[in-house]
Amino acid sequence: MDIAAQLSSYYDHDTLKLPQFFLFFSFIYVSAHKIFENWGPKHRYDACSCLLSFFHGTPSVILAVFALFLVKNTEKNQEIPTVFASENTPFQNLVLEFSTSYFIMDLLHYFIFNPHDVLFIAHHLATLFTLLTCRFMVNHGAFAILVILVLAEVTSPLQNVWSLARLRKSDFRAAKKVYDFLSPGFYTFYTAVRGVFAPLFVIKMGFVYASGAANSVIPRWVWGSWMLLTVSGIFASLLWILSHWIEFYKDKFCKKEKLK
Repeated sequence: MDIAAQLSSYYDHDTLKLPQFFLFFSFIYVSAHKIFENWGPKHRYDACSCLLSFFHGTPSVILAVFALFLVKNTEKNQEIPTVFASENTPFQNLVLEFSTSYFIMDLLHYFIFNPHDVLFIAHHLATLFTLLTCRFMVNHGAFAILVILVLAEVTSPLQNVWSLARLRKSDFRAAKKVYDFLSPGFYTFYTAVRGVFAPLFVIKMGFVYASGAANSVIPRWVWGSWMLLTVSGIFASLLWILSHWIEFYKDKFCKKEKLK
């Protein structure tokens, strides 16, 4: 039996696993506060959020890839059709619940320790709306949502290391070196994913939904909301990376001026 068939047999029943995943991320979050207890309040809370993201980013990408391309639909005994209106499989729903539990945990973190970060809170609320409606309301369209999840989280491991180094670059020379080393590569990778691959997929997604191919299983207002929130998220992420590119080249220019 191949890996896909084994995974499919393990998750052939669409049982709710969100509570277990939430407990898992709660444990990671509490452990993070212990790990970073010596960092001080200035950086501790951001570091805890980064560690939580570490345990979501790469696992969610791996799980989503399995759910999209490797797991068989045991009920129909065939490969999952890669269409935007296909019914969610149990394993796809498991991945949606895994990500949902992470975003709930991280959202609680922001509500408690960083309630003024309105943009980030809005991002998490929008993401939760998309995940929850796909999983519990329409139970269709997981293909599109999981592809977006992969595109969103594939940069996460590099971003988390970069973020931790950025937090301590003023305190430790090693962190400054890591930050300087990672920045151009991370910015380029992030720009390519969010500025090229994500928009291309969303355009395809928009054409499919606008054609009415999914209207019988996904109401217009649902897929319309997904499109609006996804496009808004891409636009916001491009503004974010643009600000860092500007900062990067300003620093580079200042260094050159000092050497003159």
